[in-house]
Amino acid sequence: FIEGRHARFSKIGGEMIPHATVETALAKALKLDSGDLPQIAVSARVNEGKGESLVLISTVPVELAHVKEALKSEGISNLWIPKHIVRVDKIPILASGKLDLKKLAELAKE
Repeated sequence: FIEGRHARFSKIGGEMIPHATVETALAKALKLDSGDLPQIAVSARVNEGKGESLVLISTVPVELAHVKEALKSEGISNLWIPKHIVRVDKIPILASGKLDLKKLAELAKE
């Protein structure tokens, strides 16, 4: 068994949702796709009814209604839209420059 491994996908209502696709679409819609450091990241938390629900980890102030509107304008379905937002000072990054998935998952649980 592999324990403690964090994926970049969430299973919601039986469908696999790639976090990177949601991040890319939202960054494009909100014009956050420039710069070296990410300003948003997507993680998930447990949702009893659907398995998981997406959580947007963000360094910029944004409202859920604006996120929903922005993602819909990029052709993202309702199932792929984050249901929660966690505001942070900076997105956790590993020394390798990759997202720190463990810390993102901890932030998403809050």
